[in-house]
Amino acid sequence: MEPLVSVDWLAEHLPDRDLCVFDATIQVNKFLFVPFVRSGHREWRSGHIPGSAFADLFAINDPKAPRRAFRFPSTDHFAAAIGALGISNEHRVVLYDRRESMWAARLWWMLRVFGHDNAAVLDGGWGAWRAAGAMICRRPCRYEPSTFVARARPQLKVGKDEVLAAIGDPRVCLVNALGRRQHRGEVNEYGRRGHIPGSRNVTAWEILDRETGRYRPLPRLRERLGPILDAERIITYCGAGAAAASLANVLIRLGHPNVAVYNAGLMEWCADRTLPLEVGE
Repeated sequence: MEPLVSVDWLAEHLPDRDLCVFDATIQVNKFLFVPFVRSGHREWRSGHIPGSAFADLFAINDPKAPRRAFRFPSTDHFAAAIGALGISNEHRVVLYDRRESMWAARLWWMLRVFGHDNAAVLDGGWGAWRAAGAMICRRPCRYEPSTFVARARPQLKVGKDEVLAAIGDPRVCLVNALGRRQHRGEVNEYGRRGHIPGSRNVTAWEILDRETGRYRPLPRLRERLGPILDAERIITYCGAGAAAASLANVLIRLGHPNVAVYNAGLMEWCADRTLPLEVGE
């Protein structure tokens, strides 16, 4: 299954018995540049893609971590949570959200880390579905619980030690998927200003068409990423792994063979004052 599918593809395949569709929205609001997060379940109840259930990322994440941190869970916890949603290893999965596709991409990447490649992000998400005039559903939808066997691929996510070791390593390119003002250190969202030294900045917003909410065409994305694609290994990061996962989706579709996400991101990095940061471009 390709990592990205269109509204037309989903409309055609929606009746397929082996297909599960989920809204994975997390709503983010900011107060004095500090993000606050909540589940998008309320919006899902008001209308969703027919047959789609709601995937609560808070329930899938590490239950011991702070709610805002979105830390990866244990293999057993992930398998139990995904199985409870009705996903088995035989299912194809399409994920969408009501923001910039980054929360759908976050769950897509988690599935990938735990061995399930048969999943995709809906290009343009809920906004593209509505813009196409497709049907919506307002009744509760869910799938029968199933069994998911997780097969972890730890090389697809990294911790702060590997990121620290990557600084100055010419084989590795660190890419910050957060906004330019945060990258330059003009705003303070995570307790300290700036970005991980040496990292490039490709935001999770510039990889999208602002008018349609869909990802930009691959040739244009390849041009934007340029020499980043020449790195032997690419590690993307953001605040807590959502924007970074959206960029990882692009990198995978561009054919890069060695992409990882620093899931704990700047929430962890900035909290450890022994770790370096830099400001500016």
